[in-house]
Amino acid sequence: MPPAKPRRYESPLRQETAARTRRRVVEVATRLFVERGWEGASMRDVAREAGCSVETVYASVGNKTALLKTVLDIAVVGDDAQIALDDRPWFGVGEGPLAARVAALAEVSAGIYRRTAELRRVLDSAAQGNADLAELDAGSRAQERISRTALVSAAAGRPLTELEADAVQSVFSNEIYRLLTTVSGWSHAQYQQWAAGAIVRLLDLHEE
Repeated sequence: MPPAKPRRYESPLRQETAARTRRRVVEVATRLFVERGWEGASMRDVAREAGCSVETVYASVGNKTALLKTVLDIAVVGDDAQIALDDRPWFGVGEGPLAARVAALAEVSAGIYRRTAELRRVLDSAAQGNADLAELDAGSRAQERISRTALVSAAAGRPLTELEADAVQSVFSNEIYRLLTTVSGWSHAQYQQWAAGAIVRLLDLHEE
């Protein structure tokens, strides 16, 4: 019989160290992508500021495209806990009358955009000349449309028309959030209040 292969032992300390390093890599990459853009944030810079080797960055998150995807995924939910967005207690449309349900949805959405808007700007710009990033961008947009439409539909208590689904994307989006807050100077609360009102008016218009 061939000799048994030795079991690879991963100590809790080693796992915690690896997890801590990965969190630091993601933290640094998030800042560098926002500050320097896709081209300006090199893997070497991420490694240096995270206090590890480039090889460690690749081992913990993959290549640069995978790193940006990881950064965006974590930004959406707010942490690196292995809990799906749909399973988080703060994610949902709430209860009560339509205005209250939509207000809860606007709070959730605005919170996500506050964390992701600048990162999505980086992805959108870089995707123009990078096939891998273009694929990531297209997939992200498709999933965002599905999620936004489903949430507003849940708040409305009925399916949305295609026209309504299109209009939802013009209210709940990273681009609109950034345009109104970063470019136009609105506060986060102002965007949240405006978005809730816009969605209620959109749904009320359908009922008329």
